[in-house]
Amino acid sequence: MRLHPTGKFDNHATTYRHIEVKPLSAAMGAEICGAHASHVSDAQFEEIAHALFRHKVIYLRAQTLTHHDQEAFSLRFGPFAEDAYTQGVLGHRNVHPLIKAAADSSEMVFGEGWHTDSPFLPEPPAITILRSVEVPPLGGDTTWANSALAYAMLSDAYRGMIEGLKVHFSLRDVLKSTQEAVEVSDSPIGRLAATRDSAQLSEDLARKIKGHSHPIVRTHPVTGERALYVDPSYGIGIDGMLPEESAPSLRFLTEHLTQPAFGCRLRWEPAMLVIWDNRLCVHQAYNDYQGYRRELYRTTVRGEKPV
Repeated sequence: MRLHPTGKFDNHATTYRHIEVKPLSAAMGAEICGAHASHVSDAQFEEIAHALFRHKVIYLRAQTLTHHDQEAFSLRFGPFAEDAYTQGVLGHRNVHPLIKAAADSSEMVFGEGWHTDSPFLPEPPAITILRSVEVPPLGGDTTWANSALAYAMLSDAYRGMIEGLKVHFSLRDVLKSTQEAVEVSDSPIGRLAATRDSAQLSEDLARKIKGHSHPIVRTHPVTGERALYVDPSYGIGIDGMLPEESAPSLRFLTEHLTQPAFGCRLRWEPAMLVIWDNRLCVHQAYNDYQGYRRELYRTTVRGEKPV
């Protein structure tokens, strides 16, 4: 651990009238109490959104929801985003299953490796909402890192150096890793793995491999907060630099961003609803629950072109 967030970030709870907030760690994260996603009042939702932007990731326990309930709650934040990996469940195009079977012995799991969701798209998802149905008795945690705090902890000189630079994001390396490590199955990464037997990639997959470039430092459209927008899974280079020039910079930034002092870790429970802002944090899942089934459902909220 190289740095601590002392003096740079205050994750204490704000006093709200309609919800209660319990912070998860010193750097980020909070539990929301006193609300149920299936019948959130306008006043409660306004406070939930405020808590999300403040704490970067929030979660609610005991949220027994249907796919329709999750869709309706997600739409409170904005229209659905394009999902780069799945076509949704039957009858609910925008509810995406993230299921790992107990018998799946793949060496890689969906969401593995630090990343922000689908930054290779021209307008990456702003907010992700993930609902748990079945979780393993141990393992399967998710961790997040506060990219706004990481930006604040850079030196003035380094912030000046990266100002105006853009990262090229691509599905290229994730696709290669998936093809090498994952069993073919009816799952998001299982279907990606199946492309290793394809003579030619689809036009859609080629589009995601081509990817897009976005600012290394982006400004949140609601709060104005500035944050690093970089990850080691999809970030493959810096525009205008040679690979041998950009690689050390990307390595430093991702190692700086993902150090434990800037993060939080969540132990999943059944019927939990977790919400995070991809513009303000990165996250990763772990493949440490082999032999157990894990069933979650995701919705994403449309984002804007990063600036």
